[in-house]
Amino acid sequence: MSNSTFLLVHGGHHGEWVWAPLQNAMTERGLASRTVTLPSAVTDVDKGEPYPGMYDDAKVIRDAIAQIRGDVIVVAHSYAGVPVTEAVSRDSNVVHVVYVAAYMLDVGESMFGTHGVPSPESLSGLRPAANPDLNLPLAFYDGDPDNPDTARAIARLVPQSVRADFETVTRAGWRQVPNSYVIPTHDLSLTGTVAEQLAERADRVFRVPGNHAPFWSNVTEFADLLVKIDGLVHAAR
Repeated sequence: MSNSTFLLVHGGHHGEWVWAPLQNAMTERGLASRTVTLPSAVTDVDKGEPYPGMYDDAKVIRDAIAQIRGDVIVVAHSYAGVPVTEAVSRDSNVVHVVYVAAYMLDVGESMFGTHGVPSPESLSGLRPAANPDLNLPLAFYDGDPDNPDTARAIARLVPQSVRADFETVTRAGWRQVPNSYVIPTHDLSLTGTVAEQLAERADRVFRVPGNHAPFWSNVTEFADLLVKIDGLVHAAR
């Protein structure tokens, strides 16, 4: 049994539900985990503006970390790398951050800014989950439209706030907290175009089989990797 608790932070458009298969595998391996729901993945569009953004997500993450006793290893997927970077610091009980095909950004950077997209005059509005130009949402999972689990997952995706896409990092927590970057071998998402570049910022880089969400497409391999990372973290302490 590990002495750490893993805090699993989902990417854009998602919810806590995306981690369920991995959490089962983690429990089998003696790893404790918790999840959070990021408000920038908007489940109630009728609430209207201003929709929550990246800074709101960072607050949710900080609050979740504060509620966990003992060491915390944060796992950030895709967009979640941005608010996790904003949220963590050496003053917290976070001992490691795992960036999974995630935006490991520096101060002044935003998710879409990483791809050269200029910030709009207004940060209002929502971005739909289904966007063929970004290879979404099929590329999130296993790329198999005939997989019923994938179809059910796609049906659960929700709009993401534009505010979260463009709000910029004010504190690069990865400069203060030990970290790893995980690159999936078959990431067809937009993140996959910059993953190698972002991974150069990490203390350690791992490669795993799978699509943009390897914890979904390759649960066993990803859970085994977390066991390995957990061991490395505590061997260094």
